[in-house]
Amino acid sequence: MSYKLGLDVGSTTIKAVVLDDRDEIVYKSYERHLSRVRELALQKIEELGELLRGHRVKVAVTGSAGLGVAKESGLDFVQEVYATAGAVKRFVPQTDVVIELGGEDAKIIFLKGALEERMNSTCAGGTGAFIDQMATLLDVDLATLDELSLRHKKIYPIASRCGVFAKTDIQPLINQGADKENIAASIFQAVVDQTIAGLAQGRAIEGNVLFLGGPLSFLKGLQARFIETLELDERSANFHPLAPYFVALGAACYAGGLNEEHDYEELLGTFRHVLEITHAPQGLAPLFRDRAEYDQFCARHAQNDVPQRPLADYSGPAWLGVDAGSTTTKMVLIDGACNILYSHYVNNLGNPISAVKEQLEQIRAQSGERVKIVGSAVTGYGEDLIKSAFHLDFGLVETMAHFTAAKHFQPQVDFIIDIGGQDMKCFQIKDNAIDNIVLNEACSSGCGSFIETFAKSLGYPIDEFAKLGLLAEHPVDLGTRCTVFMNSSVKQAQKNGATVGDISAGLAVSVVKNALYKVIRARSADDIGKNVVVQGGTFLNDSVLRSFEMELGHPVVRPAIAGLMGAFGAALYARSLQPEGESRVLTAAELAAFTHQSKAVNCGLCTNHCNLTVNTFGDGSRHIAGNRCERPVTGKAGGGELPDMVEWKYEKLTHLPSEPGPRGDIGLPLALNMYENLPFWHAFFTELGFRVVVSGRSSKAVYLKGQNTIPSDTVCYPAKLVHGHIKLLLEQGVQTIFYPCLSYNFNEEISDNCYNCPVVAYYPEVVKGNMDLEGCQFIYPYISLNDRKVFEKKITGYLNEYGFALRRGEVSRAAERAYQAYADYRREVKEEGARALAYAKEHGCKTVILAGRPYHIDPEIGHGINKLLRSLGFVVVTEDGVSWMTGYEKRTVLNQWTYHARMYNAARYAGQAENTELIQLVSFGCGLDAITTDEMRDILRGCGKIYTQIKIDEVDNLGAIKIRIRSLLAAMEERERQQHAAN
Repeated sequence: MSYKLGLDVGSTTIKAVVLDDRDEIVYKSYERHLSRVRELALQKIEELGELLRGHRVKVAVTGSAGLGVAKESGLDFVQEVYATAGAVKRFVPQTDVVIELGGEDAKIIFLKGALEERMNSTCAGGTGAFIDQMATLLDVDLATLDELSLRHKKIYPIASRCGVFAKTDIQPLINQGADKENIAASIFQAVVDQTIAGLAQGRAIEGNVLFLGGPLSFLKGLQARFIETLELDERSANFHPLAPYFVALGAACYAGGLNEEHDYEELLGTFRHVLEITHAPQGLAPLFRDRAEYDQFCARHAQNDVPQRPLADYSGPAWLGVDAGSTTTKMVLIDGACNILYSHYVNNLGNPISAVKEQLEQIRAQSGERVKIVGSAVTGYGEDLIKSAFHLDFGLVETMAHFTAAKHFQPQVDFIIDIGGQDMKCFQIKDNAIDNIVLNEACSSGCGSFIETFAKSLGYPIDEFAKLGLLAEHPVDLGTRCTVFMNSSVKQAQKNGATVGDISAGLAVSVVKNALYKVIRARSADDIGKNVVVQGGTFLNDSVLRSFEMELGHPVVRPAIAGLMGAFGAALYARSLQPEGESRVLTAAELAAFTHQSKAVNCGLCTNHCNLTVNTFGDGSRHIAGNRCERPVTGKAGGGELPDMVEWKYEKLTHLPSEPGPRGDIGLPLALNMYENLPFWHAFFTELGFRVVVSGRSSKAVYLKGQNTIPSDTVCYPAKLVHGHIKLLLEQGVQTIFYPCLSYNFNEEISDNCYNCPVVAYYPEVVKGNMDLEGCQFIYPYISLNDRKVFEKKITGYLNEYGFALRRGEVSRAAERAYQAYADYRREVKEEGARALAYAKEHGCKTVILAGRPYHIDPEIGHGINKLLRSLGFVVVTEDGVSWMTGYEKRTVLNQWTYHARMYNAARYAGQAENTELIQLVSFGCGLDAITTDEMRDILRGCGKIYTQIKIDEVDNLGAIKIRIRSLLAAMEERERQQHAAN
C-alpha cells in the first residue's frame, strides 16, 4: 500500500491527513501545538506508526509554520493557497469563493471569473488568534463564547484590525455593564467585517461560498454572522465537514503527484533529527548580570513604600479610593496619616461591579463600628458606573489621581508614566501642574495585557512568566510591534532555541520601547525628565522596570504600591476634599441588598442614535453609559446655549434648500471634499435648473451599505464612507451623480500652495473603478475652482459631454451664484467663530478649538466629540473659525495643503489666546497628518499650551477620549489655580 500524508503546520494548530491509494481518508487529526511545533510533528509521525509501518509514504508539508519544518526535514513544501485550491477542485468543484480562517492567517480565494487569492500579511485581526484574545478578555472559553453569541440581542461596532484595537472597544462595554452575549456576537461580527473589508477589498463575495479553517468549523455563532452579513442560504453557504483539515487534505493530494517516497522508519528518523536541531542563541544583553545585582535593584526600590496598618486594629476616620481600570479593579483605604489600612488588586474578569461589591463587603465586615469612612472617590474607566452603583462621593479623571499619588512619593516629580493593563498615561509636570498629557491611542502593545496575552498563550501565570525573564541570558529582540504581529516572532524565536525566560525579557524590553518611542515619541532620555515616577501594575514586573531604567540611563522611582497608585491617589483626593463628615458610600446593610441589572437600548433623542447600556440598581438608581451627550440622562442637551461651531456648520450644510428643476435631479455625495464645497456646488446646480439631492446623514448603516466595494482596508474612515453615500444616492433613484476630482482647494493665502489631500482629491476615481454604477451617469471631472474663467469653460465642456446642452451664459450666471454662495459661507464661518469667542470671553467659558478637516464635522466621523466637549462646559470652535485671524507665517514643514494651513494658524491662535486649548482630530490611515501632528505639537508647546491629539475611526466608543478631554480640563483648572496662588 502507498499512502499520501499531508501535514499542515499552522500558526496555532497542526493538522494531518493520510490518503490511501483510492484517495480515501484513513487518518485525520487536528490539535493546537502551543508553539511546540517540532515536538508535535514528531508525535504525529509516531501516532501513525501502526498505519504506515511497512508501507511507502509520500509526504508534503504546508502551513504558515510549515516552511521551517519542510526545510529542516528536507520534505516537499506546498504553498497553502495552492494546496487549498487543489483540494477544493478535487472535492468541492462547484465552489465560487473560499473563505478560510486559521489561527493567524486569513485568506479568500476567488475561483469564479479571474482566479485571485487575497491573504492577510502582517495583521492577525479577524483570525482565530483574534477570537482567542477576545475570549480571554471576557474570561470565557471558546465554546462558551460561541454559546453566548447565539443568544445576542444587539451588535456593537468593534474594530477588527487587530486584537489590541478591539480591546479598546470591548473593555469599555464590559465596564459599562454590557451583556456578554451581545459582546460575543459583536466579536464575531468584527471578524466578518474584517474579512469583507480587509480581505475582499471591494470584490463581491457571491455564489457558492466554501468556509474552511477551525474557527469557521467549530463556532456556530461565527457561521451565523457570516451567513446573515453575506445574505447566504443553505445552498450557497458550505460549511464542509472536512473544513478544519482541508489544507492538509490539499497537501496530501499534492503529495500524490510527487516522485519521492519514504518508508516509515526513514520518516520517523527524519522528524527525530528535526527535533534535535538547535540554533545558536542570539539576543540582547541580559537585564541583570547575576542575582546580586538584582537584589541591589530590589533593595533600592523597596525604599519607596507606604506604611501599612491592620484595619482590624484601627479605630477612627478613613478615606476610600477605588480605581476601576480597564482590566483590573484596585481599592485602597487610608487613615489620616496616609497609612494604608486595606488594599486589594484583582482582575475584574469582565465584571467590575462584582469586584467592587465584594471588597466593600470585606472592608465593612472588618471595620465594624470602629472605622468611619469619611470620604470616597473613584477613578478609572469604570468611574461613572462605580460611582453611581455604590454612591461614592467623588469621581476624578485618572491623570489627576495618578499625579496626586506620585507627588506623595516624589514632591519634585517632573514626569509620570503609568502603564496599566491596556492603557498608558504619560504626563509632564511643570510648576507643580500637569503641563502635557500623552495617552496611547488605540493600541495597547506597550501595556500589561500585551505581556499577559503571551504569558497565557505559553501556559504561564503572569507573575511566574515575568520572573523568568529577570536572569535570562539572551533576551529576544522583538522590536516595537503590535501584539498580533509579534506572535510569529515569538514562535520563530522558540524554534530557534529561545527559552521562555528569553521571550519574557524580550517582551519587557519591547513594552518599554513601545512606550518611549511610539507613545511618548521621545527623541532622547532628556525629553523624559530627571525625577521620574513610574506606576501602574505593569511596572510591578521587575523586568519591565529594569528595561525602563536601562533605556533611560538613570534610576526612576517605583512606589511599592505601583499597581495601586490610582486608588491611592483617589483616596488622597477624597481626604483633601472631605476631611470630615461621612461618606455616602453604601453601608453594610445596603450592600447586602444591592442588586444590578443591565440592558442595551438605542437612544433616539437625537441624531447620534447612541448604543446605550442602562444599568439599574436595587435602590432604584440608574446609570446610563455609552451616551455622547446628556440627553439620555437629563432629557435635554448638555452644555445649554454654549456655541458649538461643529454643530452649527453641520446644520448649515445639511439644510440647504432643494427645489424641483427642469433639468431633473443631480446627486451630490456628502463626503470628503463636498463638506468644503457643498455651498458652491449646491448653488451652481440649483441655478442651472437641477434639483440637488444630497446623499444624507452618515451612519454605521451607510458605511455597511458600501463596505463590500471598498478596495483598501487602510484608507481613512471618511473615505470608506464615500461608498455608502454613493449607494444612498443610487437607492434614491438618482440617475446622475456629480463628484469632481479637485487637486486644488480655494487659495486662502495662508500657505505656500493649496493642494487637497490625494485621497480627497482623487477618490472619485476609486468610486468609478470599484462600484457598480450601471444605469447612472457618474460625472467626475478634474476641476479647479481658483480661476473662474477657466472653471466656466471647463465645466461647460464636461457637462455637455453628458448631453446637458448648457449655454455659456447660463453657466456664467450659475458660476457667479456659486462663487458668491461660497464666499457668503466662508464669511458666515468667520462671523460664527468671532461670535463664539466673544461669548466665551463674556461668560468666562473655556474654549476648545476642535481642529481637523472639513469632513470631521460629520457626526459619524467625529462621533459627537463636540457634544462631549460642550457637556463639560467648553465653547467649541472649528479650525476655520479662527485660522483667518493669524495670517500667513512660514512653517518649518512643507505647507502646501489648505487644511494643514488652517490647523497651523488655529494652533498659533490657541497658543496666544487665554483660556483656550486646541484638540487635533486625526483619522486613522491619514498619512498627511503624520506631517501635521509634530508641527502642531511644536507650535502649541512653544506657546506653553498642551497638545492633545485624538485619533478616530469607525469605532465610536468615547471612553478613552473622555479621559483625555477631562485630563485636559483638569490641567487647565490646575494651571488656573497655580496662577491665582501666584497672584
